[in-house]
Amino acid sequence: MIQIKNFFKELPLNRDCEFFEDILQQKGFKLERIISFGQNTPENEWYDQEQEEWVILLKGSATLVFEDKPGEIELNPGDHLLIKAHQKHRVSRTDPDQPSFWLAIHFDTV
Repeated sequence: MIQIKNFFKELPLNRDCEFFEDILQQKGFKLERIISFGQNTPENEWYDQEQEEWVILLKGSATLVFEDKPGEIELNPGDHLLIKAHQKHRVSRTDPDQPSFWLAIHFDTV
């Protein structure tokens, strides 16, 4: 049976934390929906991921910081980037006035 879902619907009731949903997962690959409600990564914490991550912001806005790069990176709808494995980064801001919708692909390097 074919099941159609809408990426921008079925929002979580709890908006106190970011929402992560696996859409598709195979060995060495994960497609993930992320919804942020104004959250950010705590000041002295960094994401340090085993896999590469390609991410696109579809709605809302966000700001990223990379440990090895100066300044902040502002993201608006349609902006996307590749985050290399073990490239430490954090989300310093997401839109507090509307949900920010992300699509992330996590994959092993070849």
